[in-house]
Amino acid sequence: MTLTAAAIAGLLAVRAPGFNLGLFLLAAAGLVIAHAANNLSNDIFDERLGTDTADYPRALYAPHPVVSGMTTRGAMIRAALLLNVADLAILVLLLFIRGWPVAVFAVAGLFISVGYAAPWLRLKKRGLGEPGVLLVWGPLMVGGTYYAATGHLSWQILAASLPYGLLCTTVLLGKHLDKLDWDRPLNIGTLPVLVGERAARGLTLALMGAFYVAIVALVVVGALPVPALLALLALPRLRQTWPYLTRPRPNRPPADFPVWPLWYAAAAFVHTRRAGALLVAGLLIGAVFGFSHWVWSPLAPS
Repeated sequence: MTLTAAAIAGLLAVRAPGFNLGLFLLAAAGLVIAHAANNLSNDIFDERLGTDTADYPRALYAPHPVVSGMTTRGAMIRAALLLNVADLAILVLLLFIRGWPVAVFAVAGLFISVGYAAPWLRLKKRGLGEPGVLLVWGPLMVGGTYYAATGHLSWQILAASLPYGLLCTTVLLGKHLDKLDWDRPLNIGTLPVLVGERAARGLTLALMGAFYVAIVALVVVGALPVPALLALLALPRLRQTWPYLTRPRPNRPPADFPVWPLWYAAAAFVHTRRAGALLVAGLLIGAVFGFSHWVWSPLAPS
């Protein structure tokens, strides 16, 4: 999902004034490194706080590095620090070249990603994890990478970042739905815990539908090029996904289902993968054939 967000930013930026391929690739690498560091920090915090145990979903659908005995908490901390140092080096270079807005995107993203599981914030425990994902995979990743690549930014780019952020939010909502029976007794206040399973399933479906509405609206106002409408070809996948979210999760996994107890998250991810890929393909067509949209930006160089 992070690579897709970076690709969206790059394809929106490639024909914009001031585009620098090297800076785009550097910013994209920073996103991937930051995501890796975030995954490590989440595992570190959740294991330390006693959330990630052998019978918690995190250790059931994939081996938890510490709980499974593959490594130690200390090694995980060292790896996370190393990745953050690498990201800091990228930030310093981009800050020197592009100026202070780069730091705003980076610090905001770091605050949300670390605060998602960190003991002093625990955003996911307060129903703020899902909005955080919308911001990170939308305006922060796409908008920040666009700015790093071009040196300017417009409201159209920020608006164009939102549809993919909506898709990524559905994946997290799906995961939190799958973990509902474990999170509720631990008082982890994800949105499904706060609003209930049925409402959370409805919200997930609404966000999936909102992706398509947003794509059409953004093309109409000129924030996305016309070929972005290619993303509408993912509607058949949405139709296939819809039944999974309209009924409760089964008690047992189907045969050869590799990521149980994830069920809703798997369905949401399959839809996100298809819709995101088609959006990238549409933006690629727009970039190759020079479909124009906006040129003005309040942060554009004079």
